Amino acid sequence: MLGFLALVAISVGSSFPDSPFKLEMPNTWFFGVPAHPVSPFAPVNSTTILFGLVLVYGGLVLLMRVWIRLADVALRHPGAPLAKLGWILALWVLPMMLIAPIFSRDVFSYAAQGEMVTRHLNPTVLGPAQLGSGPYPGPVDSLWMNVPAPYGPLFLMIDAGIVRVTAHHELWTVVGLRVVELLAVVLLAVALPVLARALGYDPGHAFVLGILNPLVVLTLVGGAHNDGLMVALLVVGLALAVKRHPVWGIIVCALAASIKAPAALGVVYIGWEWLGPNLPVRQRLRPLVTAGLIAATVLGALTLVSGLGLHWVANLATPGTVRSWAAPATGLGMGLAGLVHLVGHHVASSTTIGLTRMIGLAATAVLVVWLLFNADRIGWLKALGYSLLALVVLGPVVQPWYLTWGLLLLAPIATGRLRAWVIGLSVISPFVGLPGGHALLLGIVDAPMIKTGVVLVMLWALLLAPLGKWTTYGRGPVEPTAPLLGTDTTTGGFGRLGVAE
Repeated sequence: MLGFLALVAISVGSSFPDSPFKLEMPNTWFFGVPAHPVSPFAPVNSTTILFGLVLVYGGLVLLMRVWIRLADVALRHPGAPLAKLGWILALWVLPMMLIAPIFSRDVFSYAAQGEMVTRHLNPTVLGPAQLGSGPYPGPVDSLWMNVPAPYGPLFLMIDAGIVRVTAHHELWTVVGLRVVELLAVVLLAVALPVLARALGYDPGHAFVLGILNPLVVLTLVGGAHNDGLMVALLVVGLALAVKRHPVWGIIVCALAASIKAPAALGVVYIGWEWLGPNLPVRQRLRPLVTAGLIAATVLGALTLVSGLGLHWVANLATPGTVRSWAAPATGLGMGLAGLVHLVGHHVASSTTIGLTRMIGLAATAVLVVWLLFNADRIGWLKALGYSLLALVVLGPVVQPWYLTWGLLLLAPIATGRLRAWVIGLSVISPFVGLPGGHALLLGIVDAPMIKTGVVLVMLWALLLAPLGKWTTYGRGPVEPTAPLLGTDTTTGGFGRLGVAE
């Protein structure tokens, strides 16, 4: 209930007029958006903006407090009933299903790309601007209007199917896309505990750390990002492989890669570990090639059915259009350009950013290969999770929802220092790039005394309120560290080549 209260606060705060957390454009949601286009010079209500910021930031902090404490309870008391955790998930996602997409406008780009497919315009070649004026391209961020989609054929076919089912109604298309991501989270809620149990870890702790993770609720459901569908299929594929069905695991991981390309690493790891651990590279080549051929067949069939071609592969650098200090490879390039300028020389920031991004890409490649070759020592699932995180952290752009790729794979096996890192990244990430922080501080300082007092009381209630007696279940000695349910099999293989054991 406390988590639900926190998410209601976030939902209400995000739905106020002039909220910086959602798109303020007519017809982009059922409520909370202007009925007519608003001039940028129109006056704004500073009171509603201030209280909206308080509710969102305060709700985020309360949600983090509740989740961290619940994770601690689950760690200290293994065997939490998954049915009860499932009801918590249902309660927590409910507010997110009712409000406009928050913290990102990407879902409007998905909707426009689906509309393009139905009009026989290839979104992997053309940008949404080709739709002309209308309800679908209107809400798309100007940054992406002329940028082709980097998504695979399966996602674009699902995308187009939703457009057809909703009879080309843009708003209902957005709702349909969010429903798909909700179903993906439900699939994750089923598959992640299966993966944890198969590897000998506590499924309840994995559920809390992964599925009830604020990043999942806020970005995969609230933001309706297609990363949820990708990582759900990836986890299902890995769970099938661990349950001695490697061929089916490869097929499902290939389906995940046909949503977004990073899931292809799942295919690589299944092929690498197919015959078991501690084998020479020569013996791993045949299953690795076999896994690649199976995945290529799946991707080829989907590409043929979609009729969209392989242009999306060439578009994988598309997210790099964004320049953000949150990405080390990009921030370093921006800082380097500024430093060169300070010493009296001129160099285009695009040059330095291109250089540092290239270095980041090379470092990623080296790290991913090293992790693969050391997967038996590190643990294959941990190595795969680290690889996906490396793709994000060392990549051209870091978005909070990208971090779910690796964090959801690490959640089932997270203990000790790794668990602390998973929790730390999950807590910090939703605040990365979140708007309104500066306005909140200025509002508290500059607002009239009565308003400031009300704001501070609200913040106090959300930030410092006691969490209740349920937290006492997490007091006392920690139970034996994972693996909790038998032998840790994260260094084991997936069965003999071509045989499901």
